[in-house]
Amino acid sequence: MNPHLRELIQQLGEAIHDSVLESEQIAGVVQNIRQHGFDVMLMLEATIGLNDVSESPEAEANPSTEGGYPFTSHDLNFLKSLRISVEGDGTS
Repeated sequence: MNPHLRELIQQLGEAIHDSVLESEQIAGVVQNIRQHGFDVMLMLEATIGLNDVSESPEAEANPSTEGGYPFTSHDLNFLKSLRISVEGDGTS
């Protein structure tokens, strides 16, 4: 894997981590659990799948770009499920 792509994946992981930390809904539930006398340790695992867009007919038919990087509709749906929006994806 090239170093630039590795850095982008690292940034995505950090963005997911930050969005969980900043979630008011998660903070509220954690606070409720603590009020019931329990400490909370939250561990999440994210699987990030990459498809080479030059090999994906779906991506060639419906590409969206953010910062010059194409995303398939599958990529955009995955990011949306994580509450990560991509400017210009047409689904905001």
